[in-house]
Parts: sequence; structure tokens; C-alpha cells
Amino acid sequence: MNRHDPPTLPAHRPGAARQTPGAADDPGPSRTTRPWLPTLLYSLGFLTVYLLAICTPWGQRAENALFDLGTNSGKEAWIYPLSGAAYGSTPLPPLELSARPTLMVGLAVIVVLTLVRRCWSQGCAALGVVILTTGGKEVLKTTLPRPDLVGARENLLDQGFPSGHTAIPAALTLAAVLVVSPRVRPYVATAGVLWLACVAAATATLGGHRPSEVLGATLLACAFHSLATWLLPPPVTAAPGAGPLVLPLSTLTPALAIALVSAARNDSLTRSLVSAATAFLCAALVRYAALGRPAHTAHTARDTRPAPA
Repeated sequence: MNRHDPPTLPAHRPGAARQTPGAADDPGPSRTTRPWLPTLLYSLGFLTVYLLAICTPWGQRAENALFDLGTNSGKEAWIYPLSGAAYGSTPLPPLELSARPTLMVGLAVIVVLTLVRRCWSQGCAALGVVILTTGGKEVLKTTLPRPDLVGARENLLDQGFPSGHTAIPAALTLAAVLVVSPRVRPYVATAGVLWLACVAAATATLGGHRPSEVLGATLLACAFHSLATWLLPPPVTAAPGAGPLVLPLSTLTPALAIALVSAARNDSLTRSLVSAATAFLCAALVRYAALGRPAHTAHTARDTRPAPA
């Protein structure tokens, strides 16, 4: 080519994707260079909690000792009037008899959002997270061995691993972030995390479940959510911005406050703090699973620049 000739612009390749902000919806947290790693870590965390807390004498003693603190009565918990155990009280969803209605309403909302937004793959993944978490909880409660290694009281042997009351808000929160718009996703996740902090703390402090059972339910929901996110197809183009970023502290600080209040008891400060710490850890796990990473940037940012001549 003559050096005096004007340079020719490269032709646009057919099928080359242009990254237009807002052109595609974001199905959820990103696949990393090792997309299977979060699922593996959550699963290993679930297994570790079960083996240490349920299958070792010292793990059982540590949790059983919590129930020896105070009067071991749910009435000593501040949140008892909302537990549904008090005569004529309305339970905080999904405590007591409100568990199944809460689950049904949550599934219906996911179906409606899927139909309205026409996000079919995300909707199927969200339903899978809820069904696998709640169904898997029932299967695991009946199949996982729960040996009595320390001669525990009979009422402590009736509890199951993992906790069903905690599994419902954890699964519904992680499912909701898959089907809502990326711009409102941080706010939906925040509301779900605060709900989970309250329910997890109440479940632990009322004596319905041990801390390990509450934590195990949260890890189970996170494992299925990360699996669903891994299996979702990446969007064709870059995802739009998520609006004002909800920083971790702005979510976890009120979650900690709610956990402390929901776990408070009149008879035992130690039991209250352990229940609150468990609930806060559950809230942090779900918050990270829902919003921890930028959305699918690793695999969606394709270079559309023409190859050099």
C-alpha cells in the first residue's frame, strides 16, 4: 500500500458483539476463573460443621452446654411474643406454622417475577435453589446420622441438622437475587439478609435448633445458589450498572443490630451472644453469596477490536 494512501478502516466483522451498557440483563454473581470453587467451599463448610458439631463428643458438649445456661425456656427470649409459641400470637415468618405458607408465597413471587421479566433460565435456577435447599434439608434431617456421644437430654436429640426455619429465608433471598433486576438486586439482598439475621437469631436463642443447625442450613442454601450461578449461561453483553452500590457495612451493620436484639435473652448473656454471632455469620454468608462479586465480567467482556492487519 502506498504510504500516501489514506488508511482504510477495518470492516466490521459480522456477528461481532458490541458491548452496549444495559443491553443485557445480569443473571447473578460472576463465574470466576474457577467457577466450581464457591460450590466446593460451601459444601465443604457444610460437611465440616456437621462433622465437628454433630459427630464429635466435644462438639456436642459445647452446644449442649448452651442449653444449660439460664432456664432453657423460650419465654426468656425477647422475641418470644413473635415466635408463634405464645398463645394467640402471630409467628414471625417462617417460624412455627407459618413456615409452609411463607415458602409457598416465596415460590409464587419467584414464578411471577420470572413471567413478568421473561428470565426463564434465571427463574428455573431460582426455583431450583429453593426446592433443592428445602427438599435437601428434609432428606438430610432424616438420613444424616446424629449419634448421642455425650448422653444429651432427650429434648436435644429431637432437633435436626440442618434447620428448616433458617433454610427458608436463606433460600428465598438467594433465589430472589437471581430473578430481580440488577438495579434493585442490592436492595432485595439487603432486605433478605436482615430477615435472615432475625430468623436465624430467633431460631437459635429460642432453643428450637442448635447454632450448628442454623449455620448448616445457610451453607446448604449458599451451596445450591453458587451451583445455580455456575450453571447459568453468561449474558452476551456487559451487564448494566447496579445503581447505588450497597456497601457491605451498610448491610451487615443493621444485620448485626437485628441479630443482637433477636437473640437477646433475660437469663443468659452468653447464650444471647452465641446466637447473635451465629445469625450474623449466616447473614454475612448470604450477603457475600448474593452480592460478593461483580457480575459475570470475567467471561462477558470480549474484545471486539479488529485484529491488526
